[in-house]
Amino acid sequence: MKQNYDLLMEKEIKKIVEEERKPKLLLHSCCAPCSCAVIEYLLQYFQLTVFFYNPNITFEDEYRKRLEEQRDYHRRRGYDIEVIEGRYNPKEEFFEKVKGLEKAKEGGERCYKCYGLRLEETAIKAKELGLDYFTSALSISPMKNSQWINELGESFGEKYGVKFLNGDFKKKSRYLRSVNISKEYDLYRQDYCGCIFSKLEREEHSNLKNQK
Repeated sequence: MKQNYDLLMEKEIKKIVEEERKPKLLLHSCCAPCSCAVIEYLLQYFQLTVFFYNPNITFEDEYRKRLEEQRDYHRRRGYDIEVIEGRYNPKEEFFEKVKGLEKAKEGGERCYKCYGLRLEETAIKAKELGLDYFTSALSISPMKNSQWINELGESFGEKYGVKFLNGDFKKKSRYLRSVNISKEYDLYRQDYCGCIFSKLEREEHSNLKNQK
């Protein structure tokens, strides 16, 4: 039976509120547009640290642009939220991990591997920092598989002994909120996830559309 991950998050947050505490949470972010509404929501209940770990972003100039936009967005909102940069080594951290899946379609097994490597590193970092929870903003996107994200997060939470905060952040109009915040702050909003495979597939679809 398919889980309602948004409801699971609400139940966990209700428990936190009843206990009158504000736990520490490590939030994995892929970019400012995807994390902006998630941060706004979670700040009500958690002490946040943002973890920018995205070795799937093939081009370093694109990577740097997204990282700086994340930090700049925090400054403009007046957030006192540390942004921790993870390792950036696409060859070893991403391409080696998805070898053999280069021709997989967007949203398929390659993406599953990519979710996993980023969620695992976030769990490891949360454990290292002694934080209470970890989660990812990835599920804000309608293009991302929230079931995979949550199942992987739960698995790594158990493996490393840090609680994973379930969630399907696109729900309750949070995706729309992320779009509106991005427009309000004129955030750099890319049209592909970051890896070269996604970029090429997006360009192919665009070319086919233009030929019609």
